[in-house]
Amino acid sequence: MSVQEVPKESLKAVIPDETERRLNIGIIGAGRIGQVHADNITFRLRNANLVGVSSGSRKLAERCSLAHGCEPYYDYHTLIENPAVDAVCICSASNQHTDQIIAAARAGKHIFCEKPIDTNLEVIDKALVEVRKAGVKLQVGFNRRFDQNYRRVRDAIIAGEIGSPQILHIISRDPAPPPLEYVKNSGGIWMDCAIHDMDMSRFLIGSEVEEVYVLGAVNLDPAIKQYGDVDTSIVTLRFSNGVIGSIDNSRQAVYGYDQRCEVLGSGGSIHINNNYQNSAVISNSSAVKRDLPLNFFMDRYTDSFIVELNEFCDSVLNDKPVPCTGLDGRAPVVIALAAKKSYQESRPVRLTEVDLPLPESLVGWDGQ
Repeated sequence: MSVQEVPKESLKAVIPDETERRLNIGIIGAGRIGQVHADNITFRLRNANLVGVSSGSRKLAERCSLAHGCEPYYDYHTLIENPAVDAVCICSASNQHTDQIIAAARAGKHIFCEKPIDTNLEVIDKALVEVRKAGVKLQVGFNRRFDQNYRRVRDAIIAGEIGSPQILHIISRDPAPPPLEYVKNSGGIWMDCAIHDMDMSRFLIGSEVEEVYVLGAVNLDPAIKQYGDVDTSIVTLRFSNGVIGSIDNSRQAVYGYDQRCEVLGSGGSIHINNNYQNSAVISNSSAVKRDLPLNFFMDRYTDSFIVELNEFCDSVLNDKPVPCTGLDGRAPVVIALAAKKSYQESRPVRLTEVDLPLPESLVGWDGQ
């Protein structure tokens, strides 16, 4: 069948509906994750347009905007002030997030912000106050919430398929350690690597963490000690509903990106394994083997980045609740701060020891 012979009803499935409402988004930060979101907005989302890309690096701003057919900006304030921009996607360094959130909120722009909001609770709270005052939506980019495997675990718990949850175990190990220069400014393994797992713990169990106890070690590069950090960690968690959990992190799993999870309940268990580039298994007289798992987060969680932005756009366009609020973004930071304190002091730490009272204007707010 030639192109001319394709039925009109088939063309409707592939030709975008120009009458469909779209969210006009500007990206702040044109590094690795900024480029991932730029690709998804431009090529994979039907409900979004990419208006512009801002970066402190002129080269990155121009390269990213050229690749996606939008305008480059060299100052994020100029991007935020553009009346054509409905929302911003903040992908800059973590220590820049809150200034950009505040600027966007004051300009009346909706906000998608990569994790963490910040490593300082007082600074986070100042940003959240501005978000609530402006009445804009803020979604934090904990993308694993949107992964189909983790969502299946959550659905099983909610539906009671495994009874009442009792034990949670998360394994999250990177394939290779980051450069020391990155470690220096990362906030440490708990604020950087483990914070996704801390968010996932709350998401899966549906309860707040009350206490943590941490064991940590430096097994890869002794130079990491100068930053008060470790490359190997086990965090134990006690939830307010009685569930106990553990998070197993390493900066180096030589076989690839190791992402597993299990929840044991009163009526059974559910677990998810690693994702692989193929399902082939080789069996012979000496071994049964398969290829290594996917090698890093951009391969393992490709679909989740698309889904999270799609849901953000849907939330704004149709005035729905965002699926991961600013308060959801704040909670794992509290857990990470308690984890660091536990490691430093070699004792269990209750989250109340490191948390700060919410500003009066945030008390009773659900983040929506």
